[in-house]
Order: sequence, then structure tokens, then C-alpha cells
Amino acid sequence: MFTPPRLVAGLLLAITVPLLSAQDRPSLLFREDWQESPAALPVTQEHVAHPDLELQLHGRGRDGIKKSHHDQPLDDPYYIWSGMCETGNWAVSLKPRSRPFNLTGQAKVRWRSKQSGFRVLRLIVQLTSGEWLIADQGDDASHDWRVREFNMIDLKWRKLNIDTVIEEHPVLMNPDLSRVAQIGFTDLMIGGQSRACSRLDWIEVYAHSANQP
Repeated sequence: MFTPPRLVAGLLLAITVPLLSAQDRPSLLFREDWQESPAALPVTQEHVAHPDLELQLHGRGRDGIKKSHHDQPLDDPYYIWSGMCETGNWAVSLKPRSRPFNLTGQAKVRWRSKQSGFRVLRLIVQLTSGEWLIADQGDDASHDWRVREFNMIDLKWRKLNIDTVIEEHPVLMNPDLSRVAQIGFTDLMIGGQSRACSRLDWIEVYAHSANQP
């Protein structure tokens, strides 16, 4: 039985594409849970649980970024809290010491967070060029802790002024996320105690290590 060459090529492509997709799907690069230690203000490097991650704080409200925890309820996590960032906007970022990472393709980020008021927690990244970006999608208010997942390929980005932690215009079309130096989060607002704040329990980054330049 003769099979036309075009049909053979199509069948091979149909088989190969899913295999490539599975191979290209990155595994967990790192997860940060924060140290299970008493609450402290501000959060510092000693509160970072992952040995390869360097903590950086940004914005005028950075001294109000708290590593929080309560003895009650018993399942209260060890988390980052923005409620005391009353002097200005704030941001937290984590930098792998080993090498940059690649957030293209099927890379994704998961986290567990809880916001109050009008706060919407958003991803930020710093490219190895030094440029900071902030994502359009975010995680808004909820009455309980909630796990959210962000597919990097679905996000749109704007430049971020990391000193003031304020987004800039316009929306960037397909920025190159193949070499990311840091990743973090902010809600672009000051803290308003428990009534208006953001909380982050843990963050997971699924990405490949970046190729050497």
C-alpha cells in the first residue's frame, strides 16, 4: 500500500510535536517557603529557606515588609505581609545565586497568597540586562489562602520603575524572558494594615536554567 509522502510527514509531525512539548515543559526550578521562625520586621535574608536564593527588597515601603506568622490559628503559615508598608510602594524579589533562568515557552509560576481590600498581587522580573518588568495578570482579594498559577506565555508586561515600584507605559510586545535574573511580587500599593494588604505564603518557579551567553 502506497502512502503519499505528505501524509507520512504529517503523521510524523503529529507524533513529534506532543513529544517535544512534553520534553520542553520545565520542571520545578525552585520553591521558597520562608523559614519557620517568629515574625520579624522587616524580612531579611535569614528568613529565606532556599540556600540558593538571595532576597532583595524594593521601594520606599521596603522597611515595612514583614515576615509574619501567628500562633493562632494552628495552620497559620509563615508568610510575607505588606500591611505595614505605609511609607510607599514595595516589592520583594528573589535572585538565584547560581545562574539566570528561562521563563519562555511553557514556564510557569505558582504561589499561595491572600489579599485584602483592592490589592492585586503581581509578578515582577528583572532581566539580566537590568530592566524590570511587571505582569498584567494578578491575584486579587480572597477570604482565605488561595493557590494561583500563571503561564508565562499568557502574560503581558510593562516596564517597572523599581525605585518607586510604579508601572510604566506602554504594554511591551513579547519581551525576551530567556534570561531572567530575579523574580518577585508587588501589589503596586502602600500597606493599609490587615484591611488593605497582600500576603504570600510560598512561590514556585517552573523554568529552565538560562543558556550561557
